[in-house]
Amino acid sequence: MGRYVDAKCRLCRRAGMKLFLKGTRCVTEKCAVAKRPFPPGTISRGGRTPKPTNYALQLREKQKVKQMYGMLERQFKRFFSIANRSKGVTGRRLIQLLEMRLDNVIYRSLFALSRNQARQIVNHGFVLVDGRRVNIPSYTVREGQTIQIKNKDTVKQGIKENIELNTKERSVPTWLQVDNNNFQIKIVRLPEKEDLVIPVDEQLIVELYSK
Repeated sequence: MGRYVDAKCRLCRRAGMKLFLKGTRCVTEKCAVAKRPFPPGTISRGGRTPKPTNYALQLREKQKVKQMYGMLERQFKRFFSIANRSKGVTGRRLIQLLEMRLDNVIYRSLFALSRNQARQIVNHGFVLVDGRRVNIPSYTVREGQTIQIKNKDTVKQGIKENIELNTKERSVPTWLQVDNNNFQIKIVRLPEKEDLVIPVDEQLIVELYSK
């Protein structure tokens, strides 16, 4: 299956919540979830929504998390395999691995309006991890590492504008230490489920892959 190219707002409506896939649009009156808080196709079914099965709930939770982080099935399954082989609770490790993706860290630091924009910043080679350039959005950072935005005026000006817009609606999680003046991020600790803005039932994903 290729990358999703249809309207992203449909994904939020299907999930029944804001996945913040469209940046600042998600916090305005233009948000599709606020305007039409029901799944796509509900009107054509006469407003009836069938009760989901247990499998449907598990699948929807996996799809929601995949769409939130902008991942394809193969990549998401690889992250789950790593979490499954790691010590500790599989669901907890999965959330930590997803949150520690480089593109997600850029987004959570308020340097980007969306994870998609954060991936572009990483892809274009504007990010340094411990002084080394990294252009792989799925790169997993580690506790204690420092992330720096490359010294380029046009990029930093865009990030300044993003920070001003983001601080009105979001805040930096406590597991990150951000220096907005020097465009620097430090990983203070591993993230926990409680640090997530969007509620995720990771146990449903574990049950789905355990079948």
